[in-house]
Amino acid sequence: MSVRATPRYRGDLPVEVTSFVGRRRESSEARRLLGRTRLLTFVGAGGVGKTRLARRVAADVRRTFPDGVWLVNLAPLRDGDLLASTVAATLGLADWSVRPSLDSLVDFVSDKRVLIVLDNCEHLLDVSAAFVDGLLSAAANVRILVTSRQPLGVGGETVLEVPPMSLPVPDEALSARRLDESEAVRLFVERAAEAVPGLVLGEADWEAVARLCRRLDGIPLAIELAAVRLRSLSTEQIIDRLDDRFGLLTRGSRTAMPRQQTLRATVDWSRDLCSPGERTLWARLSVFSGGFDLAAAEQVCRGEAIASEDVFDLVAALVDKSLVLRDDCGDGARYRMLETIRQYGRMMLVESAQEAMLGRRHRDHYLRVVGCSEEARFGPEQLRWYARLRRDHANVRAAMDFCLTEPGGARTVFQMVTANWPYWIYYGILGEGRHWLNLALEQDPAPTAARARALWVAGRLALLQSDLSGAELLLRDCAALAEKLGDPSAEAHVTELFGVVELFRGNYARAISLQEEAVRRYRRIGEPPGTCAVTLYRMALAASASGETDRAERFCEESLAICEEHGTHLYRPLALWALGFTRYRRGDQPGAEATIGESLRLQRHSNDRWNTAQCVEVLAWIASANGQHEHAATLLGAAHMLWRSLGTSMPETPPFADFHGPCDFQLRETLGDEVFAAAFERGVALGPDEAIGYALNENPRRSRRTSRPRSALTSRERQVADLVAQGMTNKEIAATLVIAQRTAEGHVEHILEKLGFVSRAQIASWATRNSGT
Repeated sequence: MSVRATPRYRGDLPVEVTSFVGRRRESSEARRLLGRTRLLTFVGAGGVGKTRLARRVAADVRRTFPDGVWLVNLAPLRDGDLLASTVAATLGLADWSVRPSLDSLVDFVSDKRVLIVLDNCEHLLDVSAAFVDGLLSAAANVRILVTSRQPLGVGGETVLEVPPMSLPVPDEALSARRLDESEAVRLFVERAAEAVPGLVLGEADWEAVARLCRRLDGIPLAIELAAVRLRSLSTEQIIDRLDDRFGLLTRGSRTAMPRQQTLRATVDWSRDLCSPGERTLWARLSVFSGGFDLAAAEQVCRGEAIASEDVFDLVAALVDKSLVLRDDCGDGARYRMLETIRQYGRMMLVESAQEAMLGRRHRDHYLRVVGCSEEARFGPEQLRWYARLRRDHANVRAAMDFCLTEPGGARTVFQMVTANWPYWIYYGILGEGRHWLNLALEQDPAPTAARARALWVAGRLALLQSDLSGAELLLRDCAALAEKLGDPSAEAHVTELFGVVELFRGNYARAISLQEEAVRRYRRIGEPPGTCAVTLYRMALAASASGETDRAERFCEESLAICEEHGTHLYRPLALWALGFTRYRRGDQPGAEATIGESLRLQRHSNDRWNTAQCVEVLAWIASANGQHEHAATLLGAAHMLWRSLGTSMPETPPFADFHGPCDFQLRETLGDEVFAAAFERGVALGPDEAIGYALNENPRRSRRTSRPRSALTSRERQVADLVAQGMTNKEIAATLVIAQRTAEGHVEHILEKLGFVSRAQIASWATRNSGT
């Protein structure tokens, strides 16, 4: 199989669900500026269309950024300390390192060409400015596109003001063509057609549409809100009512900027056209962060003028008015509000004096969500439940933010983080989990069982970040508190985790002894079976590393039996990996490869990049032992890419270091630095899915021999390879062989494909090594 990366667009730009109208001049200018500046900031008033324009420009230039175009919406983020880790997570960098998130991110993107879109920065202006300055100073190939209501004020920043949409020229004879030249009119007509299917605007409507768009100053959000009103009013009626609203607004506030007046008037009018129940729900929905589902809306927003059974109809009414947007996801519909609309709702909520009450309801709802049943957290529904939590992560964050402003709220934070502690590990957000626990531990030092649980969870997260010293401090505090409280659960977890400390220090016998004791305690107190399964996996790892393969296999079988009995799908791949590693240590390379392959195939149904990395790593060791040296080097490169995406140096930590270093050394000695580096870099260039496919040998065209025989190429391709080795360009090769240049280019592409190479230099090296054969 060729390991060249196939053309693809990496990133997470959302699919546009409505047409993009106009903005040709701004789009063209933005693309031009991105060609010469590394920081471009779109500034403009709320509702002017900065976000939509940024997404379109990012999509237009994504070919320029082979390592991805990534959108980071900062609107739901309130804690500036989490900005860097939020960006890192969006780019696919998990937080398995104790290093500052910005440092890990710099390392991750230092050799990548990426565009990062930071959307809605105005409420985190100082933090955003420091982050952008630090990242751009250290990562030469990164470019950043920002949307904000004001510039960041960072050196090298280029500012592009996003104006309202173009309007029809006043006092000119109107025609369909002239109207169509106006972006504002085109937007209104398109959104009107969506709101009222079959609507046809005749010549008599042209003047009214032009006046309406001028009245709305060409602000896209205001135009879209007005277009929805055509369901019940004519264009002239909309203008009349807006004129009344503008008069009221001008009398109420002469200090507002004209565009702010326009948008405020339009949103005010939208509010006035809502029923009392719709207005109340709009205000209450503003408590959500990053979206919500219907069940959450019913739980949080019902009561005091809104019955639970009325919530759906009210949400549907707000969707019809374009005040709430509907998104489809795997488990059903979710809803969200544009940030301008949400902020307006928040203002109404404050005016109603219900902000604190809704904050508590929101907190209580997401406390119930994270504290779901043990079966959901550790049983067959575990992965589905974690996916649900991930969608609501912004709401969980907002709930914890609220908790830390309330007396006694730190204990609720303890509960929200620790109730589903594997979730923070599974999604690689260990640093954020520690962040919340550290804030709560500082705020509430009382010696309680909740604090003891928070200490061992924080210690577990620290261990997985390779912060052994920090973990030991937390675990010692937990051990002392657990003994004082007589807390058997905390004592069992501390025992297990001290065993993990010994494992990562290479003290395998001590690691096994402590973890065996922990399993006995877990079973005595009825701890969820998944905890035992993971502990047994690490016991097998320690036993295999020390050469006790029979004992390791018993641990693996016991772990797999627990997974089978209780349906803990999250941990089965780990147990299979440990069994494969045990077979590798025993010298059963075919059995090891098959078992680890089975583990790796299961990774496609989960997000456990840790196990993906360790599977690819051990497959590299197996390939090396089988004499498949270039294949092994490529797998090592792929494993390096995966470990790097975790932000961890785990291959340098026992027990991985016991095998990684010797494998790396042997391959360099066997292949030579140049060939090893070329094969290694092919692996580094793979994405995670490509790495899994390559490791599983899913394309039969890939050969695992250390070099391909010259007969793998046709006679003409061998000629071309020799000419490439002489340093000829495609044009020169074409002239030498009297063929078309396009034909020469095709031969070179076929050679790259057949030999699994990514550069002409690799062809040249191969041709030189195989000359005369």
